Amino acid sequence: MDLNTLKDIPPWDWPEDADKMLLVILRDDPADQTERLLAAELAGDCTDINDELVDALMDTVRNGKDSDSLRAMAVISLGPALEYAYVDGFDDADDVPISEDKFHEIQKSLRQLYMDTNVPMKVRRRVLEASVRAPQDWHQEAIREAYSSGDQSWRLTAVFCMRFVGGFKDQILEALETENQEIHYEAVCAAGNWEVDAAWPHIAGLITTEKTDKPLLLAAIDAIANIRPQEAAQILLDLTNSDDEDIVDAAYEAMTMFEGLVDEEYDNDDEFFH
Repeated sequence: MDLNTLKDIPPWDWPEDADKMLLVILRDDPADQTERLLAAELAGDCTDINDELVDALMDTVRNGKDSDSLRAMAVISLGPALEYAYVDGFDDADDVPISEDKFHEIQKSLRQLYMDTNVPMKVRRRVLEASVRAPQDWHQEAIREAYSSGDQSWRLTAVFCMRFVGGFKDQILEALETENQEIHYEAVCAAGNWEVDAAWPHIAGLITTEKTDKPLLLAAIDAIANIRPQEAAQILLDLTNSDDEDIVDAAYEAMTMFEGLVDEEYDNDDEFFH
């Protein structure tokens, strides 16, 4: 099985030795850069990621001889493992794909890379984006600096990071008014994640207008379920009549997400949904 085959099937259906295949390609410096880039991308989806594969990704991130794109992809692929370990903790080490020592080692290394201004901007941006999946104290200041830098690329990174690090309500609301579509999208996601109530009129309006493009609409669907679940109910029910299967699926998924939030206020789902 080659990498392109892996790309076309869900990670849970990958062969047991998929991690070894990715490891070999990542460590093969003379290998085709396109192949190594794909290996780095797939490593982020690997259900069997482990300390050894993490080391290969980190070696790639640190390697100044590799392209900025490859280094950036490698560090982004560390994000899911970091978040998994951060959320689940290490009470049962068998349930976490990486060791606790490796987790802390990644955090330390990423902070050092971010603070090194000689690291290319593209790589530093991705370092920040990956590292916030397991928030630390230094992230608040880093995000504030990125947001206020005046550079649209850094501002995009900052608003993405606001999904994971709290304390940026005002910046999220400001970012919702931007004309930059990528930043706008990230602001919608961040507002939903932190249940920013003041963002409700804007985000609900995205759903009720036909001008909203599909990716932004899907993000808005997810967001309103978190912000005001009671008011979102009828909007989401209406969306289940859409001719677009993705929109229908998103609406149903959003409703299952917030059912638990209203259990204390409603005796049953029928009362809530109707």
